[in-house]
Amino acid sequence: MTESKVASRYAKSLAGLAQEKGLLEQVHQDMLLFANTCETSRDLRVMLRNPIITHDKKSAVLKRLFSGQVNDLTLAFFDIIARKHREAILEPIAQEFHLLYNATMGVENATVITAVPLTPEIRSQFVAEVKTMTGKNQVELKEKLDPDLVGGFVLRIGDRQVDDSVRSRLQDLRALFSQNLYIKEI
Repeated sequence: MTESKVASRYAKSLAGLAQEKGLLEQVHQDMLLFANTCETSRDLRVMLRNPIITHDKKSAVLKRLFSGQVNDLTLAFFDIIARKHREAILEPIAQEFHLLYNATMGVENATVITAVPLTPEIRSQFVAEVKTMTGKNQVELKEKLDPDLVGGFVLRIGDRQVDDSVRSRLQDLRALFSQNLYIKEI
């Protein structure tokens, strides 16, 4: 089973339990804190994935780092994951949990890739466009920069993609020209 499938199953279990206990919002904040900590601490990510470090040691580090900052349910979940030797997928579990939370709350996830940072006005236009395309009232827009786009944007919403970048237009022109040259040679 792939890492993402396993992470998804653990995230669903945690979300179900958190919802049952009325702690969904708190556990969501805990998972965001954990994901953010992993994102900013390379040492934590490396430690969690290191097979040489014992699972008890990893569990102790997680308890020390997050005790008093997260809900007891989240700490217990970290402990269970450590006992099952699955610490390496804690970060993907946190990411999956966030996606599940957004789906439960009716929040659409979208990613926009541009060559330059978005201005607040353009950001709000993208959010409005995603709302129109999906019919959802809330949108979480993730922004990524890719200078190779030259200009324009690539907007990803779920499994849909709108590519209005200069790079893709140039590729389309290149394909068209090469096709026309091939036809003329025949």
